[in-house]
Amino acid sequence: MSGTLPMRPKDLALALLVIGVWGVNFAVIKVGVVGVPPLLLGALRFMLAAFPALLFFKAPRVPLRWYLAYGLTISVGQFAFLFSAIHVGMPSGLASLVLQSQSFFTLLLASWWLHERWQAHQMAGLLLALAGLVLIGVAHGSLASSASLPLLGFGLTLLAALSWACGNIVTRLVSQYGPMNQLAFVVWASLVPPLPFLGLSLWLEGPEVIVQSLTYLTVNTLAAVAYLAWMATLLGYGLWTYLMSHYPTNRVAPFTLLVPLVGLTTGWLVFGETLGPLHWAGGTLLMLGLLMNVFGQPLLQPLLNRWTCQR
Repeated sequence: MSGTLPMRPKDLALALLVIGVWGVNFAVIKVGVVGVPPLLLGALRFMLAAFPALLFFKAPRVPLRWYLAYGLTISVGQFAFLFSAIHVGMPSGLASLVLQSQSFFTLLLASWWLHERWQAHQMAGLLLALAGLVLIGVAHGSLASSASLPLLGFGLTLLAALSWACGNIVTRLVSQYGPMNQLAFVVWASLVPPLPFLGLSLWLEGPEVIVQSLTYLTVNTLAAVAYLAWMATLLGYGLWTYLMSHYPTNRVAPFTLLVPLVGLTTGWLVFGETLGPLHWAGGTLLMLGLLMNVFGQPLLQPLLNRWTCQR
């Protein structure tokens, strides 16, 4: 792994492919929840992702509790809330942007659970992101936008981001068991979500809705489930794991900042979603916060050093 050599053109193309797949993912979810209720969609996604792939991967030597913790947070929690948010009317493009607040939830949880110290650029990024989220939240139902924002959908998307952040902490804790095939861990952890998703679907959506949805599956719904399972999960995580194993994290991770751009563009092209001024202002602040979190240290550190010397 080299921290100085530029990314090879083939690997750069793979990184952009992953970002494209993950960005389009939000529009695919919107198609999927039209034909299948959100919790049942989650069950179908992970059943399809897990069972073929299990034949090709050996389960990493990790205690069962960590498979359960990962599956219940980053899989069940994140996608139960995200699918439900889009089902109740959260614009797919805006969901791709708000979900990136997981970066700051991860910082908060890491500070509390792992006792990690905050850096100045992280604090600045968090404040910018919080201001952006407040603007997006107060813009719900804005008549200036064709993609009105239901407050429930916004709240569910934030809960999805929080669940993703919890999964990130689990991933950090799992790393204490030494180097492993991360894709194999993700695949075997995909065995966890189907039963909780099915149980929640039976409880909240009802057996009649489940039977009706499975009886009248459309081509669009089947294509959406296949995309979510094979493209967004297996292909996306597989290529991402490859890139993370060949390049430093700070070289690869910033590419995820492009996911909301693809998500917003896809939402506009496919569904005609447009945002109002407050949405754009909030989204800009959120993206500036993410940029500050990723790239801000080289900018702020010299200023802090100079201020410290003057004192």
